[in-house]
Amino acid sequence: MANTLDPMDLKQILSLHLDGISNRKIGSILSISRNTVNGYLRLFKASDYKLKELLAFDNLKLERLFPSHTTIDNERHNALMRYFDTMNGKLNQTGFTYSYHYAVYSNEAKNPYSYTQFLEHYHRKFPKEKGSMKLEHIAGEAMFVDYAGKKLHILNKETGELEAAEVFVAILPSSQYTYVEACGSQKQEDFIRCCENALRFYGGVPKMIVSDNLKSAVTRSSKYEAQINKSFKDFARHYNCVVNPTRVYSPQDKALVENAVHLTYQRIYYPMHEMTFFNLEDLNRQIQVHLARYNDMLLTRKQASRKELFQREERSCLKPLASCHYQIKEYKRAKVQKMGYVYFSTDKSYYSVPYRYIGHHTIIESTSTTIEVYYNRQRIAIHKRNSTKGAYNTNKEHLSSTHKHYVDWSPEYFEKQALKHGVYIAKCAMQIITNVPYPEIGYKRVMGLIQLHKSYGSERLDKACKKALELDVVSYKRIQNILKNNIDKHSLFYEVLEENKSHIPKHDNIRGASTYK
Repeated sequence: MANTLDPMDLKQILSLHLDGISNRKIGSILSISRNTVNGYLRLFKASDYKLKELLAFDNLKLERLFPSHTTIDNERHNALMRYFDTMNGKLNQTGFTYSYHYAVYSNEAKNPYSYTQFLEHYHRKFPKEKGSMKLEHIAGEAMFVDYAGKKLHILNKETGELEAAEVFVAILPSSQYTYVEACGSQKQEDFIRCCENALRFYGGVPKMIVSDNLKSAVTRSSKYEAQINKSFKDFARHYNCVVNPTRVYSPQDKALVENAVHLTYQRIYYPMHEMTFFNLEDLNRQIQVHLARYNDMLLTRKQASRKELFQREERSCLKPLASCHYQIKEYKRAKVQKMGYVYFSTDKSYYSVPYRYIGHHTIIESTSTTIEVYYNRQRIAIHKRNSTKGAYNTNKEHLSSTHKHYVDWSPEYFEKQALKHGVYIAKCAMQIITNVPYPEIGYKRVMGLIQLHKSYGSERLDKACKKALELDVVSYKRIQNILKNNIDKHSLFYEVLEENKSHIPKHDNIRGASTYK
């Protein structure tokens, strides 16, 4: 399978190498060729930077220094796969040997693989069941995470209904020190926050986080090369570790965490089965009480508790925590509109970008406090996040109207478009544009105003705009309501608007509140 390394993958290689992991083990953890790891590490060491400096680079700078590339020669690989299809049909014939077929293949191929790689690729293409083996766990190497299959419940005081709560379980396999937390869902935000809480609970970071193939962690599962969720990979980068999902159909990879889940049912669920909780905070406080007892229980074979083993053997092997908490990122695709803004669908709001990117597709990276817009992995705009629906968030340096060079959309352009349907429509259009801080903000509203002619006709729209101008109520919504309710067709239009005016006539002989002090 072709493997394309992006800057986050390069950082994972650097991080594991700095942790003293061998190149062969790095290749196994990240599901890439050892030769690929060797090649990149040679490039890293030949560069003008130290490895720790490279790890601190942003993704764009790292990609420029070490461009991503495929690690598979497709023609060579295709020839091998075709030979395997022929060879596998003869598997049950008497006297079949792999060495014989490798000799035939190596004579026919222009650039044959080695015998070891020949067997490795064959068993990947035609896997066979193997016996399970006991996995040895090294202190500080991994944290296994998963969700319990059975849920706990919270009683809703208002409705009286029981609401399900997911239960997150993490374990350090060497000491078996366990962390348990109830959360609202298995969604990405809750999952990453639980992982962070687990790391804070342990007071350190292992070399890797091993997760089941959860949607919150893995975008596409695979027995050999799972595709990690981008936000989860970024979380791992923030804490200087890597993500290593368990293999599909390989229960031995997650046996310890599944055993921890089973023990959670016994040591935490059951003691609370007659208790009622009304919120997650109370539920988690009680979970921590039973969790502390569980981690203090003696492991007969090791003659020590999980907590003792952690304090004695594993805590010193963990890497230090990041100084600040991770801010969860959400990724959205967005095309830069002609008015020079991208639409952020989560908040239904708009953010400006430099006008030269109009028409280009971008990626929006959002946290709870910031919005960053990227084009070709280069940040082109950053804003404070504004959750107000329909808000326009503007950096005036981005807008074409503040520069000499205009794009297609301009106040003059919209005035010409509106004049095709009526003089008063054009006047309303210009008033809408001049009533906003920047012309670009008004363009979309004016475009909506002009489009009303398709539903109501240009003549009615022009008359509605005239009356809106007379009564100083010019806006897209108000003109739309005039047409929608047919108020423009009769004199009641004025009566409706007059209802909001005071019944007291204006004259000079009016005494204010100050007169009666």
